[in-house]
Amino acid sequence: MLIFLILTTLLALSPLVLRSMRATNVVAGIFFATNVAAIALLLVFGRIDSVMLQIFRADTLAVLFHALMTLVLGFALLHSSSYLKAEDVSTTSYKTYYTLLMLLAVAITCVYYSDNVAMTWVFLEATTICSAGIIYHREFSQSLEATWKYIFVCSTGIAMAYLGILLLSTVAQHGELDYASLREVIELGNPLYLKVAFLLIVVGYSCKMEIFPLYTVGVDANYAAPAPASAFISTALVNAGFLAIMRIYTLFSAAGEVFAWARHVLILIGILSLAVGAMFLRRTNNYKRFLSYSTVENMGIVAIGMGIGGVALWAAVFHVVCHTFVKSSMFFQVGIIRHIYDSYRINRIGNYLNINRTGALCFYIGTLVLLAFPPSPLFISEVMIFSEVVSMGSWWLLAVMLILMCVVIYSIWLRALRLNYHSNQDKLHLSEVNRRLSYSAAVLLVVAIVLGLWQPDFLSEAIDKIVNIG
Repeated sequence: MLIFLILTTLLALSPLVLRSMRATNVVAGIFFATNVAAIALLLVFGRIDSVMLQIFRADTLAVLFHALMTLVLGFALLHSSSYLKAEDVSTTSYKTYYTLLMLLAVAITCVYYSDNVAMTWVFLEATTICSAGIIYHREFSQSLEATWKYIFVCSTGIAMAYLGILLLSTVAQHGELDYASLREVIELGNPLYLKVAFLLIVVGYSCKMEIFPLYTVGVDANYAAPAPASAFISTALVNAGFLAIMRIYTLFSAAGEVFAWARHVLILIGILSLAVGAMFLRRTNNYKRFLSYSTVENMGIVAIGMGIGGVALWAAVFHVVCHTFVKSSMFFQVGIIRHIYDSYRINRIGNYLNINRTGALCFYIGTLVLLAFPPSPLFISEVMIFSEVVSMGSWWLLAVMLILMCVVIYSIWLRALRLNYHSNQDKLHLSEVNRRLSYSAAVLLVVAIVLGLWQPDFLSEAIDKIVNIG
């Protein structure tokens, strides 16, 4: 693991000393191949659940999400090259962007594999620094505002999480802070301290998972960053936030009555996130913000599934996996839309079906999959969550979720129709229509649809092992 981290960090920094964009692309390809090789070695040599450097642990949860991140990263690197060349950026700006994107990938990977509650906090803070540079890449006034807001709010959230970790460390009594050791002694902790610790950690990490209450920084970040980077932030980085909270959730499963309280907190946060997503999807006038609020809504559903537990917990993990494919594909498609219209404004662009039929059809299908219409895999996860809610007899929760999701469906579908059929009012860059990029983004969408029709045994078994918290 140490060799892998050193190598990927050096590869990420190497574009700064290179002289050309082509050399930077070569390094990015090697960086991607290194991540693929690392995952393959872990699987081939049976290193799952092995502990490395007493900091990292290659458990099933980490390997699964590292594989997802690597897949999205490959597409992000490919689309970034086209995006930056269309923007006619300088060589220095091009190299800096790729350096930050790859360093962000390294930091996210460390979050995935971290086996220490304090080190998870450190690596999540590292993602803030890398993300801030990417957010400011376009160097306009709104990106500067979004960058400072991201740094300030994320730092505040991470500081809150640190206070929660300090409270949680009292349970360890000067012992180890790895998750396994904490789980063995967590029942001995003061219930009040444990509740406050859980609340502080979840609220603090909400800025990364993009759920209530600190979801706003993720929305602004995705708006200001280049579209390929937004695809990576809205999936890989959001998954890092989910994984950090999932590890705390797993840890608190051994805390007896406190765990029941913690699950209710997650349900409340999930409902509020779903409500926020539904409300702002009706009001936003920007396609990137639109997709970002969709992420808030989907992560709200995930939080509800975690809070309910049982089958719904399995569905929550499956939902995150499938959301990674769908949302990244949609962000890549939106990046292509900007090349054509030089805008993300919903009320200024349209007639996309006649301009880029391939991209329009992919956007249509992606919208249907995002709205959980069969054969969307999100349909499976949401039905499983609904069924668990019904089995619990929480009819009020079911009613609230259905009402809010009806608002979401109406809002998202209305925007998709407007893009494809509404008369266009903005400047077109028809020479920049790249249908090959539309096809490449569609690959991720096809994977999601396949998962809606067939869940491979290795994925089902992996999720079974992840949610088996005893």
